[in-house]
Amino acid sequence: AEAQKRNLVAYVPQSEEVDWNFPVLVEDVVMMGRYGHMNWLRIPTRRDREKVGEALERVGMSAYRGRQIGELSGGQKKRVFLARALAQEGRVILLDEPFTGVDVKTEEQIIALLRELRDEGCVILVSTHNLGSVPEFCDRAVLINRRVLAAGKTKDVFTPANLERAFGGVLRHFTLAGAELHDDEDPRRLTVISDDERPFVVYGEEEEGDEETESRPEGKEGDGPAS
Repeated sequence: AEAQKRNLVAYVPQSEEVDWNFPVLVEDVVMMGRYGHMNWLRIPTRRDREKVGEALERVGMSAYRGRQIGELSGGQKKRVFLARALAQEGRVILLDEPFTGVDVKTEEQIIALLRELRDEGCVILVSTHNLGSVPEFCDRAVLINRRVLAAGKTKDVFTPANLERAFGGVLRHFTLAGAELHDDEDPRRLTVISDDERPFVVYGEEEEGDEETESRPEGKEGDGPAS
């Protein structure tokens, strides 16, 4: 209750939770993030307008401030709601599936912004099924399937074994030997784990029980132009 009163927590919803047919301008959506700073009449002050302008500038959406929110692409809509969270000046930002429906370039922009906010002292909590993006920017991870299955530093928690426990048969899992992938005699195997979003790729030794592994995210299939 105290966090709500002080506007400490900002929320970026899933696209499915928003009525895109409601007639509202981009700048008005971002201004909603300032409501907690206004009086009961909700009349914007100069500071409110400045914060809205700064937030739109930071997410690269200043040129769209006079557009209807429903006219934008999926990636642009996501950036507008990120701007709303920035305008709120919250210290904790909750994001629900922020990478769903966006192209790779927009995803990279969102990740870069989240890193900046983290470095500025914000706490970022992300709910996502986009496996490939998690090692790229998350310091810690929690895997949940009705209950908490694993929690801790991402490099320790985000493993193929834990992902299989969390997702069960939903995941697509491919393992290829290094000799089949390269002309050289690279002994490492390549494991690709995906639920049809950005895959999680793990490079590791063929021998069971080896501890040395290297993971990296891969781009989405059918990468398109920026939103």
